[in-house]
Parts: sequence; structure tokens; C-alpha cells
Amino acid sequence: MSILYDEGQQAIATESRRALEARVSKDDLLPLLQTQGEYHQAFWSTAKEQGWTALALPEAHGGLALGLVELGLIAHQAGRTLSGAPFLTSSFGAAKAIELYGTDEQKAHWLPGLASGDTIGAIAFASGADPLPAKPAVTLTGDRLNGVAGAVSGGLFADVAVVFASGPALALVDLTSAGRTAVDSFDNSRCIADLSFADTPAETLATGEAARAAALHILALQAVVTAHEQTGGAEALMEIARDYAVTRKAFGQPIGAFQSIKHRIAELYGLVELARANCIHAASREGAGDFITAAAAARLSATEAYDTAARDCVQIHGGIGVTWEIGLHLHMRRARSLALEQGSSFFWEDVLVDRLAGDEG
Repeated sequence: MSILYDEGQQAIATESRRALEARVSKDDLLPLLQTQGEYHQAFWSTAKEQGWTALALPEAHGGLALGLVELGLIAHQAGRTLSGAPFLTSSFGAAKAIELYGTDEQKAHWLPGLASGDTIGAIAFASGADPLPAKPAVTLTGDRLNGVAGAVSGGLFADVAVVFASGPALALVDLTSAGRTAVDSFDNSRCIADLSFADTPAETLATGEAARAAALHILALQAVVTAHEQTGGAEALMEIARDYAVTRKAFGQPIGAFQSIKHRIAELYGLVELARANCIHAASREGAGDFITAAAAARLSATEAYDTAARDCVQIHGGIGVTWEIGLHLHMRRARSLALEQGSSFFWEDVLVDRLAGDEG
């Protein structure tokens, strides 16, 4: 596909940005940092009203049958405005796992609710710092799950989860009978929770090496969505830094006139555009043989862009950059949260190197 969006896709970007900027504000998000067990209701209501939850799901189950490119556009705008809930990504991951690997009965039961947003999904793959462990902490014996899936993004409010269990196996579990414990984090709007299972009924989606391959594919799909969100955040920070640099004066001239500032903003522009190009490419390669390679590249470039932008924007602002009122720390916190969700840069570097070397094991 072209590296540029077509007219319809540009309209999606424009309208989603307009809707989010009207309904998400810094004043809404600041209190969430100190409140455990809450998310920004206005964002999630907007996502459901606008049909974003259905965007990349099949029409047969209430979706709009678009794709990862269009969902990425929404995620980009969500990143710009610091959307106060992780469910757009987590529900998409759970829905795609069910769509790709579930039975007709599982699809009919879960996909309509996930498409409407009335049902929230979560992905529980990680064990500790490993997003796709060789020995998962959760075990699947027959049709029962046991163990604890730690630090699941969106887990506090999820209705259904796709769990990577020992075997390996990919399991679908209704969280009604599962235990959950809120995890206090520096970005509480991510609604992170430990999910505990004690002979919890579950249904198998895949087993053996097919399960590991399926889990990596779902992780890559989510990584592309997250990379778009990171790129949106980096773009917003670059623009904030630019606007401040042309208005703030020191020694009788705008600070943007100094090379140390102008070069830093120019470097941010380069990082954002590289990340954007990688995101578009990765989204357009969904279903292709090189999709996971493209997803890894997008994830790595977007993480670098957002982390760098969060740090540099604060430094360009000087002392005011670390104050509660200006809110740059919201981006700093989100940059760190997203850098760990779907696996760290170390994980995706290994994936990328293995793929380029031809070792897909």
C-alpha cells in the first residue's frame, strides 16, 4: 500500500481527532493518576458511540470489516489525547484471537459484545517481564485453568480473557468466576490487575506450537495498535515543544532560536515520521508473511519516538515541565506504560533479529 492515507482514511483521522479533543482533557485525566480502579468513562463511551470497537471486526458479528490501518488511525488520535482506558487495544486483541482461532459458537457468543464495546476483553500472556514465556505461570489441565496471570492491562474491568497457558495452550476464559486484584501503577488508567484462576472453566483455542505462533500473532497485532498510540503521543509532544519554543523567550529571543533546542525538535520530527511510516507499513502487512517483522519494527521505532519525545519535551520546558498543572508527566507516564505493554523493546528486538535471520522458532 501507499505510505499515504487515502481520502476516506484521512476523514477517519480528522473526525476521531475532533471527537477526542472535544471529550478528553488534561483535567479529566489528572485525577485518574491517584485513583485506583477507575478509567475515563467519556473516552470509552465515545469509542462505543463512534463504532471504533467494531472497526476491525467482521460484519457477520457486528463489525465494520475495516482493518488494522483504520484502527491504527483511531489509536494514533487516542495517543495524542492520552485516552484514559486501554480497552480499545485489549478488546481488539481478544476479539481477533476469537475470530482467528475460535469456533463458530465462540465467535457467536463473544464477538457481538466485543464489537459493540459492551463486553471488554483482555490478553493475559505475560509471566513477569516475559511477554511470551517458555513456561507460563498459568496451567491448563483439561478445561480448567489454575494460576495467576500477572499485571494484565485492562484486566480490572475485562469480561473475557485470552490466556497463554502451559502446554503451551491458548485458552479462552469467562472472567466471571476468576479472581482479580488491582495493581497500583504510575498510570492507573491502564486498569492493570492480576487475574487468578482456581479450577476456572476455560475453552481451548490452540495447543502446542500452534498456540505459541497464535499468541505471537495476537501480540504483534496489539503491538501495531500500541505503536500507533505511541506515535500519536510523540507527535503531540513534538508539537507542544515546538509551540513552547517559539513563544518562550530567553536573552531577548525565542528559545527555539538556539541550536540546542531547534536541533532537538528537528530530531523529534524525524523520529515521529519514521515511526509513522513503520506503523502504516506494519498495519498494511496484516495477513502477509512479513507481518510480524513489520510489527516489530513499528513497535521499536514508536517506543523510541515516544520515550525520546517525553523526555525532551520536559527538558525544553525547563522547570515548568515537571509541574502537575502543565501535565507533561501524563505523557511521561503513558510512554513508560506503553513501552512495557505488549512486550519491551528487548523482546521485539529479539523477534526482529530472529525473523531477519530466518529463525522463526
